[in-house]
Amino acid sequence: DFNERCAQCSEVNWGLTDGGRFYCRSCHNVTERTREVVNTDFISNTRIQTISKGLRKQEKPDGGCEWYVCEGFQLVLKKQAEALEALGVCPQMKDEILCNFWRRYLQKSKQAYCNRPAGETVKALSVCDSSTDVESEPERPSLLHLSLSESEGDLQTDCSFASSTSRVSESTSVCSGSVDGSLYLMKNQREKLRMTMPMTLSFCYMALLWLREPMTLSDLLRFVVEGHIPYLNVFQHFPEKMKLCGLDLKIFCVESWPVYEEVYNKMLELAAFLDLPRFPDITDSCFLHPDMLCMKYLMEANLPDELHNWTCRVVKKICIGEADFLTLVPGNKSTRNVKYDVLAAAVIVVVLKLLFLLDDHYEWLLSDFAEESNKNNKEGGPYFAFKKWYKVIKCSLDVEQKKLDEERAKYLWRCEKPLFYSAKKKSKVLKRRQMVVSLQDQFGKLSGSVQPAEKPKPSSFQLSWSEENTDGSCFHGHSLKGILQEKCGLLTAMNPAYWLCTVKLCTEKLCGHLAHYREVDFPQSYHFVLRLFSFLLRIQPSYIHDEVCVIEHKLFNKKLCKKSKYNTRLRK
Repeated sequence: DFNERCAQCSEVNWGLTDGGRFYCRSCHNVTERTREVVNTDFISNTRIQTISKGLRKQEKPDGGCEWYVCEGFQLVLKKQAEALEALGVCPQMKDEILCNFWRRYLQKSKQAYCNRPAGETVKALSVCDSSTDVESEPERPSLLHLSLSESEGDLQTDCSFASSTSRVSESTSVCSGSVDGSLYLMKNQREKLRMTMPMTLSFCYMALLWLREPMTLSDLLRFVVEGHIPYLNVFQHFPEKMKLCGLDLKIFCVESWPVYEEVYNKMLELAAFLDLPRFPDITDSCFLHPDMLCMKYLMEANLPDELHNWTCRVVKKICIGEADFLTLVPGNKSTRNVKYDVLAAAVIVVVLKLLFLLDDHYEWLLSDFAEESNKNNKEGGPYFAFKKWYKVIKCSLDVEQKKLDEERAKYLWRCEKPLFYSAKKKSKVLKRRQMVVSLQDQFGKLSGSVQPAEKPKPSSFQLSWSEENTDGSCFHGHSLKGILQEKCGLLTAMNPAYWLCTVKLCTEKLCGHLAHYREVDFPQSYHFVLRLFSFLLRIQPSYIHDEVCVIEHKLFNKKLCKKSKYNTRLRK
C-alpha cells in the first residue's frame, strides 16, 4: 500500500526490512518510512507502528562483543569514505553512492536484505538496533555510520538480519576474534565475490567513477600509500570491543601495497556482480576525459603546452574521446574497459614518438638544432630542446624515485596496536610489545634521533614546475616551431618516419599483456618516457607500453592492413 516513488531511482518497487522500514528493491535505498499495521486485537481505528527490537550483542568474557567479518569491512569502508570526503570528494559519495553499493553487495552475496539460506551455521550480519525505549522505534544510523553504544555496549549497524540461533563452537572463537572469522576463510567463494581488503579500494574507486570525481585510480592508490586514506593497519581504528585476533588478521591485516591491476579488475567484477547499470557518461567536460588528463600529465611531466593540441588531434583521430568508448558498461564484454590515467599517458607517449621519434638518434639531432636556434632567437619563446628537458627531468626523477624507495624500505609494517593469534598468548604479546616500545624510546634518547616529520599534505601533482624559475627548468612555454612544418594549412611533423612498438598484438588471454616489453629491446629515450609516466602513475612500464601499442594500431590501422595484404600476396 506504499505507492510513493523512490527518491533515488523513481521506481515503485518496495520491500520491507525486518525492522519494518521500506527499501527499494531496484536500488536498495532505505527510507525513513515504516510500515503502518492495523492491529484488530485493540480498539478499532487505532494504528500502531511496528517496533524493531534487535537481538542484543552477546558480551564475551574478555569484555568484547560479538561481531562479524562484514561489520569489520563496513567499518573500513566508513573510514575510507570519510578520508575521501576530507580530501574534497563530493559528500554524497558516502551516504548515497557507496552506501547503496555496499547494501547491494550484501544482498547479492546473501549476507543481508534477503532470505537467509537454510542450514548455514552463521550467516553475515546480525540485527544490532538496540534501544531501551519500546514505545518508539530506535534511532538507526545510516549503513556506514558504525558506532558503539556507550550505554548498551552494542555494535549498531543498519543490517536487517537477526543473528543465527545456533552458536559457534568454542574452538572457533579461540582462533578468531570475530564470530565467523574461521568460517569466512573456509567457505567456498567461487560463486560470489568474497570481500577482501583490496576490494574496499575497488568499492571506493567504483563510487568515485560513478560520481565522475577528479581522482583517477592511480591517485587513489597513491593517497593510500601516503597514508591519507586508511588501508594499511586500518583495524587500529576498530572500536575497543571489536577484538581482533587469530584468523581475523589474515582478513584485515595487510602487508603489501595495493596493486593497480588487482584493484581495477576487482572493480570490474564488482560492477558486473552487482548488476549495475551503465555508469554516467564521461564527456569532454569531465576530468577523466583524455583531453583533460593529457593536460594534467603534460604539466606534471614539464612538457610544452603546445603538445596538448597534438594529443587532442590523436584522441579525435582514433575516436577514444567518445562517451560510448569511455563510459563503463558493467558486464558488457563487447566494449573495452578504459583505464583513464594509463590511456592519457599512452597518448602523450605516442605524440612524443610522432614528433621526436624517440629512437636515440633523431631527438638528439632536433635538440642540437633547437639549441642553435635559441642562440639567434630573440623573439617569442625558446624552442623546445629534448636533450635539455631530459637532463632536467632525469635529475628530478632520480631524486623522487630514491626518496620513494627509501620511504618504502623504512616503512614499519607492524602497527602500534598489538596483535595476537591466540588468546593464550595475549599477555606475552602485550608484555613483549611494552618492552620493545620502552627500548625504542631509550635508544632514541641516547642516539638523539630526530622525530619523523609530519606527512605532506595530499596533492594531485607529484612534480611541480613554475615558469617563474630563472634557471630555465620549466618548459611549459617552450615552442615546437623547430620541429614542425606547415603543410596544406596544417602543422605537421618534419619527421615523416615512425616505428611501431609491435606489428601484431598478442591475443592470448593467459598472457595478460597485449604486447611484450623488455627494456633492452627498445630505445633508451622511449624507456625513459615510459619510466617517467610509470612513476607518476605508480604502475609498471609494461602497462603503459600495452596501451601505446593499442593506440598505434588504431592510428595506423589502414597502413597495417595494406602491409598485411602485401605480405600475403608475396607469400602466394
